[in-house]
Parts: sequence; C-alpha cells; structure tokens
Amino acid sequence: MAKIIRAQRARKPIVRSASKKSAKRPVAKPPARVAKKSLKAPKPWTPAEVREAFARFRKANPEPKGELEHLNPYTLLVAVVLSAQATDAGVNKATRALFAVADTPQKMLALGEEKLRDYIRTIGLYRTKAKNVIALSEKLISDFGGQVPRTRAEIESLPGAGRKTANVVLNMAYGEHTLAVDTHVFRVANRTGLASGKTPLEVERGLEKVIPAEFMLHAHHWLILHGRYTCLARKPRCEVCLINDLCRWPEKTV
Repeated sequence: MAKIIRAQRARKPIVRSASKKSAKRPVAKPPARVAKKSLKAPKPWTPAEVREAFARFRKANPEPKGELEHLNPYTLLVAVVLSAQATDAGVNKATRALFAVADTPQKMLALGEEKLRDYIRTIGLYRTKAKNVIALSEKLISDFGGQVPRTRAEIESLPGAGRKTANVVLNMAYGEHTLAVDTHVFRVANRTGLASGKTPLEVERGLEKVIPAEFMLHAHHWLILHGRYTCLARKPRCEVCLINDLCRWPEKTV
C-alpha cells in the first residue's frame, strides 16, 4: 500500500506549456464603406406655389393668434422671455397669476425677484429667467421710460431677449412684418423646402425673400401653428396637411 501511495505522489499533473498559444482565427475585415450618393437639392418653390400655400393658410385661419397669453407689450415681452426652452401652455399657466399682480415694469420690480421666482417655479430655468425679467424691467424704466421699445436692436439690448424675442414682440405688439423662427418654423421651412437653412437666421432671411408682403404679418403664426399641429417633428400628419401637394419633402406619406 505504501508503495502505491508513493507512486501516486510521484505522479505530476501534465501542465501545458504557456508559451504555446492557440492559433487565432483571422479576423474578417469589415466591408469597405460605399460612398453615399449626394442627394439632389429639392426644386425651389415657384412664386405662384408660395402664394398658393399662404393663401390656403389664410383661408383656413384668417386671423391667427399667438398662443402666449399677455395683456400688453410688456407682458408679451416677459412671456416670450419666459418661453425659452418651455412650452406656451406651461408659461401661460404660470403667468396668469403673475400678470394679475405685475403687468408693468414698475409692478414687477415692486414684486421682487424672490416672489417672482415663486410664480414661475414650474418653468424651466426659472431662476435665471427671474433675474432677467427683473433686469429687463429695470432697463425699461431707466432707458425707455418704462415702455417696450419699437426697434429690434433696442429690444435685443434687454436682458434675456434675443432676435426671436424681438421679432415676436415687434410683430404681435406693433404689427411689424417680422418673422420669428422658432423650432417649428425652422422645421417646416427646411422640411418642405420653402426656405432651407442651417441656422434660424438663414431660414428667416430665406422666408423673407419668398413670402409675399401681403402674408408677412401673419406668416410666422401660420408656420408655427402648422409645425405645432400638423408638420410634427416625429410623425408629420401629411394626410391632413394643407400644402402636401406643394411640399418637397421626399418622405411625405401622401
């Protein structure tokens, strides 16, 4: 028995040499990428087609209104500043109570930044926006006699107000033929081929060139409403679109 035990201990497990590596299978190279063919730019709309599109918008909605609730040019300005990265419905919900107590720059300053924050707490970026509203109210009083100015440059000089804000205020408060390009207008203009552009300013300039003067007062409202309720970002409702026969979008469903 002792001999058997010693014999078993003497046996050593077979250890494979670490230096011998298993042969690796050759890795297949990915197929070479085929260069995509450049897509042709859509055929530009003719003046007659542009006129027809806006004539249809006008017939369907002769007096379109902005959906931001306001009482005067000042409250419109405040509402537009608050609407950045927020929905009109969300802004309206907050400003109904706010404008009941602060509908002038003087009343807004009397309310103060802290109380203003309480009114607009449900709006995104409300702390920064509260600071801007107080600051622009101060500037309106010190530089413009408490009145909202009537030029784009002067409105853009106000804290929190950019070109889009100025265009909305000039159009809705003062009846100027300005065209504010928000995300809806930008999408509709590019998707339909009405006015292609990589930036809001490019789209704005393009739309100003092609839209007849008789439609300019309400043009941005028609385009905003069209983008908000028909030409949706993810699933456009082409089947009910007023201008689906004029639209240049290659993926339209009708």
